[in-house]
Amino acid sequence: MKQIELDARRLLCPLPVIKTQNKVAELTLGDILKVVCTDPGALSDIPAWARIHGHEIVDSVEMEDEIIITVRVGA
Repeated sequence: MKQIELDARRLLCPLPVIKTQNKVAELTLGDILKVVCTDPGALSDIPAWARIHGHEIVDSVEMEDEIIITVRVGA
């Protein structure tokens, strides 16, 4: 199992989701992707994308100006 961090800071919708999707395509089942972004829309967009595509949101944290969403790669 790999743990990867994706820097999506200063990207606006839909780029954080697109970058997440592209990175997940490189990973395997059970890998963890930590997405660090600044677009507040990512708080709803990435979990919605993950649900549709069978991935799990492990954690979602807002810290000052950054949002960290942790995704476990699913089927």
